[in-house]
Amino acid sequence: MAGQKVRTRFAPSPTGYLHVGGLRTALYNYLFAKKMKGDFIIRIEDTDQSRKVEGAQLNLIKTLEWAGIVPDESPEHGGDYGPYVQSERLHIYNQYCQQLLEDKNAYYCFSTPEELEENRQLQIKQGLQPKYNRKWLPEEMGGSMPSSEIRKKMESGAPYVIRMKVPDYVSVWFEDIIRGPVEFDSSTIDDQVLMKSDGFPTYHFASVIDDHLMEFTHIIRGEEWLSSMPKHLLLYEFFGWEPPKVAHLPLLLNPDRSKLSKRQGDVAVEDYIRKGYSSETIVNFVALLGWNEGEGSEKEVYSMEELIERFSLERVGKAGAVFNVEKLNWLEKQYIKNRPAEKIMQVIKPILLAELEKRTTLQPLEVIKSEDYLRQVIELMRERVGFEHEFITFSSYFFFEPETFEEEGVKKRWNADTNDLLREFIPELESLGEFSAENIETKLKEFVAPKGLKAAVLIHPLRILTSGLSFGPSLYHMLEVLGKETVIRRILSGIEKIAISV
Repeated sequence: MAGQKVRTRFAPSPTGYLHVGGLRTALYNYLFAKKMKGDFIIRIEDTDQSRKVEGAQLNLIKTLEWAGIVPDESPEHGGDYGPYVQSERLHIYNQYCQQLLEDKNAYYCFSTPEELEENRQLQIKQGLQPKYNRKWLPEEMGGSMPSSEIRKKMESGAPYVIRMKVPDYVSVWFEDIIRGPVEFDSSTIDDQVLMKSDGFPTYHFASVIDDHLMEFTHIIRGEEWLSSMPKHLLLYEFFGWEPPKVAHLPLLLNPDRSKLSKRQGDVAVEDYIRKGYSSETIVNFVALLGWNEGEGSEKEVYSMEELIERFSLERVGKAGAVFNVEKLNWLEKQYIKNRPAEKIMQVIKPILLAELEKRTTLQPLEVIKSEDYLRQVIELMRERVGFEHEFITFSSYFFFEPETFEEEGVKKRWNADTNDLLREFIPELESLGEFSAENIETKLKEFVAPKGLKAAVLIHPLRILTSGLSFGPSLYHMLEVLGKETVIRRILSGIEKIAISV
C-alpha cells in the first residue's frame, strides 16, 4: 500500500436523513483525501433492505454536494470501481463467502431466532458476554455438529446464515491513527454472521470486501465502529489482504455530554439547512467538532480551501466533541459579516420575490429589486441578522409598508403633542436636498433644539412610523436607505392610523 494514491470513502446507509455525525465523517474523509491529493468516494451500504428509504440515496449525495463535499466516484458520478451500491454487488460477496467456507473460516448455522435469544438470556444470567454458542460448528472445524446433520438441514431447505469462525486464543492488534495501539482478545469476539438468511451480506462482511476491492487506503469512521475492527481484521487475514489504515473519530455529544440524539435537538443536516444556516457555516462548525489546528492558533473561521490545507488526522482528539448551537450561531454571524453583498443577494432575491407574490407594497418594485437598494439594506443590517433570510424577515419594512405598529412602543413614546410635532417636522424633511443620514440627523436636532426638546421625542416615533418597530439599525441610516418619498409617505399614513388608536 506504500506509495499508493490515497483513497477514502463515506459509506452511508440509505435510511433517511444525513446525520450531522455522518456529515463530519464524510467531511474528514474528504479533507484528508484532498490534502493528500487523493480521491474521495461515496458507497451506499443498503444490505439491510428493511431499513431502506425511497429517495434517501440521492438526498444523501445532494446534501453532501450542498456542503461542497463532491465525490470523485459515487453511484451518481460513476467510477472505475463500481457498482457503488452494495445490493448490486451480491455476486461478489457470494464468491468470497464460498472461499471462506472452503477454507473452513466460515460455517453454516441453522439456529433459530428463538434459540439464539434463549442462549443470550442464559449467558446474561451467568454473567457472561453474550456470544453465539457454536452449536452448528462442524466437527472438522473443532465443533460438535456432525457433517451428516448439516447435510440433512441443507437438503431440507431449512433457513440458515453463514458465520465466520473466530480463531481461539489469539490477540487481534492494530494501530489507530487517532487512538494509538488497540488490542482485542479473540475470546471477546463473536462468530459474526457474514451472510444473512435473505442472501444479503452483513455490514461487516460486505464493507471489508468492498474496502479491499475499491482499494481504499484509509478508513475514517465513527468511534462506534471501533469494536468491529477485530472482526474486520480477521477477515483481512483470512483472505491474505493488507488492511487499510484506520482512524476512529470521537463521539458527538449534547451539552450535558450525553450522546448526540434527536431527543435534545436537531441532528439532521437538512434541519439546519431549513433554518437558514449556510453551507460554509455548517462545514466550518462540523470540522471543529473534534479537530483543531493546534496550539497557538486562535483561528476559528475557515474556508473549505483552508480546511483542506490545514487538516490532519493527528490533530483529531479522542474525547467526545460537544455540539454547541451557540457556537454554530456565532459562526453564521461571522460569515454574514464578511460575505460579499453579491453572494447574499443570490440568497435573498428568491425569498423577496416569493414574499412579493404574497404581500402588497407601496414601495416601487423597481426600487425593491434594485441591486443598489439591496446592497444598502445588506450593509446596514449585516451586524443585526443571524441568518441571510433575516435580511427579509427581520427588516421587512425595507420592502413592505408596516401593517401594524408596535403597541408598547406607541404607548411609551406617544403623547398628545407627538403627532403635531411630526406633522411640523415633515416640511423640514422635504426641504432636504441630499436625503443622507448626516443631513437628517442635523435637521432633526436643529428642529427640536429651539423647542427645548431632546432628539428622542422624534427619534422613537419616527422609527415606529417608518418601520412599525421600536428597535432596529441607526434611525438616520435607515431613513436614508428608505428614501425621502417613502419616509414622508409612511409618516403621514402612520400618523392617521395612530391618531385613531391613541
